[in-house]
Amino acid sequence: MTKLKGILLTEGMHGMISQVEGLAKALDLDFTHHKIELNSFWKLFPPKLTPVAQSVFKKINLNEFDVIISCGRKSVIPSIYLKKNSKKNIVIKEIKKRKFVIQRIDGLPPRMVTPNENDMLRIKAEAKLINTAKLIDSNNIFFYTDFAKPVEGIITGKYGNQRILNGEPRRAHYGIDIAAKKGTPVKSPANGVVTLVEKNLYFTGGTIFIDHGHGINSIYSHLETVNVQKGQSVLKGDVIATVGSTGRSTGPHLDFRIYWKDVAVDPELVLKN
Repeated sequence: MTKLKGILLTEGMHGMISQVEGLAKALDLDFTHHKIELNSFWKLFPPKLTPVAQSVFKKINLNEFDVIISCGRKSVIPSIYLKKNSKKNIVIKEIKKRKFVIQRIDGLPPRMVTPNENDMLRIKAEAKLINTAKLIDSNNIFFYTDFAKPVEGIITGKYGNQRILNGEPRRAHYGIDIAAKKGTPVKSPANGVVTLVEKNLYFTGGTIFIDHGHGINSIYSHLETVNVQKGQSVLKGDVIATVGSTGRSTGPHLDFRIYWKDVAVDPELVLKN
């Protein structure tokens, strides 16, 4: 699959360069970095974001690039310009900061918050299985279809929530928790191929990974039962498991996550869009 060609525009400051290059790598672009020279007026009044308008900087031929990522001196957030079929049809996407709430969860077994040495050996071995499944990059194109919610229920935990477990700060939550009764069917949100099935992982208990193509995976955790096998093809709406409370959990729910390779994506945005 041919990579999109990108050009990165900054005023050359190290912080800007690291931001735009990190974003370009996350988007898997074939990119070129260009230090821009502002026109005289904009040298006196540097823009917050370096826009694509060529009145701001000295001319660069942008015709050969599909994606333009820019970052100005006063900005901590880069902007993305995704070109379509012509120079006159440009979609501007600005990346904005989001606010996430702190979520406190008490009543967990102490070892589920602070594992002992033997637990850590198990956790590290399981992490290798998980990371291998995340990095599968097939040529499937199932992700082109809309994703459906895998189970109906109230969302009790959101993507990005800072977790305080038994009073101890822990990493943010990278999925959504959907509360449902134990035994409620969990359905595949889109077509795909099952790449991992584990019935009792330390943190996530019953766990399933489904590959939707080109590094996009959906993950289902804390399952009571699993109804699929590794390598099995599934269709949107197929029952793949049932809701449970296995692993590090305080009650029946589905932890639903979506990853692009090793980058967590907010499932609610995927379901909404």
